[in-house]
Parts: sequence; C-alpha cells; structure tokens
Amino acid sequence: MSKIIPYGKHFIDEDDVNAVVNILENHQLTQGSAVDSFEKAIANYVGAKYAVAMSSWTSGLHMAYHAIGLNKTNSLITSPITFVASSNAAFYCNSKPYFADIDKDTINICHKDIERQIKQSDGTIKAIIPVHYAGLPCKMEEISKISRQYDCFIIEDAAHALGAKYEDGSMVGSCKYSDMTGFSFHPVKSIAAGEGGMITTNSYKIYKRLLRIRSHGINKLDDKFLDTKQAFTGELSNPWYYEMQELGYNFRITDIQCALGESQLKKLPSFLKKRRELAKKYDEAFKDLPHVKPIHSNQREFSSHHLYVLRIEFNKVGISRAKLMHKLKEEGILTQVHYIPVTSHPFYKNLGYKTEEYPESKSFYDEALSIPLFFSLTDKEQNKVIDKLKNLLS
Repeated sequence: MSKIIPYGKHFIDEDDVNAVVNILENHQLTQGSAVDSFEKAIANYVGAKYAVAMSSWTSGLHMAYHAIGLNKTNSLITSPITFVASSNAAFYCNSKPYFADIDKDTINICHKDIERQIKQSDGTIKAIIPVHYAGLPCKMEEISKISRQYDCFIIEDAAHALGAKYEDGSMVGSCKYSDMTGFSFHPVKSIAAGEGGMITTNSYKIYKRLLRIRSHGINKLDDKFLDTKQAFTGELSNPWYYEMQELGYNFRITDIQCALGESQLKKLPSFLKKRRELAKKYDEAFKDLPHVKPIHSNQREFSSHHLYVLRIEFNKVGISRAKLMHKLKEEGILTQVHYIPVTSHPFYKNLGYKTEEYPESKSFYDEALSIPLFFSLTDKEQNKVIDKLKNLLS
C-alpha cells in the first residue's frame, strides 16, 4: 500500500526532542518554570501583555467564558462552522450559544449577521466568539465596533491562527480588537505540544482570574489573601498556606508540553512560510478546474494556513464527496471535512437548533473538502494529491 499522506501532521526535530528530554532529566514535570517561559514566549510573539497556558484550548474556552461571568442569565454568539468546543463551553457555564451565519467569501462569521442576532436576543448576549477559520482572521475591526455598541466581550477563537495577521499587520493574539484570544497546540495546528492551549490578554484583571480558574480557584502567590487570620502568624506569612477563593478547575498544562511548545515556536516562521508556499501551489493547480474553488486564495498574506480547503460542487462533478474521499484513501491520501455545522449535531438539533437558518454555513458544508497541508509535505506527495484530485474531478 502507498505511504499514507494525512490531511495534517506535526513536525518534530532533534531540538524538540532535546527540549523534552531536558525537562525529563533536569526539571519539574509540572508547575515548573517551563510553563512560565512558554507563556512569556507566546505573549512576546503576538504582542500581548499576558498569556496563560492550559491543558487544551477546549479547557481554555471554558476558562475564558467562566472569567467573563457567562452563566444562565446571558449567552454568546459564534459561528456554526467551527469545532463543537467553541459553543459547547457555553453549556459548561450553564449558558447557551447563539449562532451567526458565515460570510461566503471568507467562511468566517459575518459581522452583519452578528448584529442581527444580537438584536433578536433580548439583550442577553455577553460575548462574541469570532473563529478564525483555517487561519484567516475575521473582520475584527467591524466586530469590535459591534462589541462596543452592544457592550459585549470578544474572545477570539484562534485555534487555527497562530502566526496569522490582521489586515493592519498586527498579530492575531495581540488582542488589539478583543479581550482574549485563544490558541491550540494540538499536533495538526501551527505548532504542536501534544495537546495544550494558550489564552492571551492585555487585561491584568482577566489574567489573574484565569490563573486562579486554571488551578482549582486557588491563590497562593501574591494576591491579597481573604482570610488573614489563617494566612499569617503575627506578621509572618504562613508558608504552607494556600486559599481557594472561587470554584476553579484543574486545567494545568505540564512542563513537558510547554518545553515542546516553546521549541516548536522557534520554528514557526519556517512552518508558516512552507504552508503558504504549498497553498499557493495548490491555488495555481486548481484555479481552472471546473466547479472547484480554493477558499482564501486571494488572502494568503494574512492567513496561517492551518487548512487548505476546496469548495467542490459535487452535484456537477459526477462524484459524491464520500466516494471521492474513499477513492483518495485507496491511493493513500487522507482528506477531511471542516466542519459539520455545530447546529447539525444531534445534541444541538434536540435543543431546537436548525442548520437551515444558516444557509451560507449549510452551503459551505455541502461543498467543503480539506486536502493535505503540513510542513513536511514533499513536492512528490503534493503532486500526487493534485494529480489524483484532478483525475477524479475531471
């Protein structure tokens, strides 16, 4: 059988291995200095004041929603074209998500539909969650204006977008337009830490709250203790004392993961450069193929290119998506669909959500196919993907 070409894949070199071994042999495995070092490295890279690492971006979403006070009296808005975690975390906080349809050109949440949904929500919207799909930033300037008008928080879901830039040249994660931005370090993302996530913010208040929420709601460092009788013996602080000040979680990340993540971050510029080159080669290959359209082909300079997605009019190319994916798999080429609209999952349908209310999302889902894109994809492998797709779609 042919060598398998996945749709996404991490890249690990000797420097990454050595960084992990160094932690295993010489340092704390968790709650050590590598976590703080990785946080500072990410904050510096994106231009944010603060960063907090956690076990996954899913736990990061939960933390972020908790930090802003999301609860049963309010709600949020996000895109149906996202992984389920973006909206699921609202239910973790006893809240509920609303959805705004996507813009057909960017596949990102449509700012006009955000405003329409806010007006229909009876004033309950507390947060907007723009998802930077496939690594292309949303129109954040417009979304920021809406958030100010309706007094909403903005939490950017940038799981796909580490290394991406806004049209003004600032980095996604700088929080220029938002209260928080979150990244994922799953192996197929921009950089890999095995699993893991990171929230950046410019708010000291949010930063300190995130730190508490991440570790059981406990404060044991420099915050003011609430129970001074337990915290001090005379004027001496009690060195054993720690204080749970609110209900939190164990969403900590290990030093092993953070050492790998920081090592990977040093290679991010080369990762981004290669992904962009691969994307442009695909653009050229498919530009004249009937009924096939690459997304984001005119916006490559801003994207981090987490995914390469084709829109294929399957009703016109003579082959179903399922059959195409099976045929490609037989050739050793793995593809995927990003994403099934959140509102199409049984859990959401049982709550009354209807994908038909988001026609652009439904149309995109019907036509979407993600094809292989990753740093170590070779010319030979990419040419094979192109040739097999052209043969099957012509």
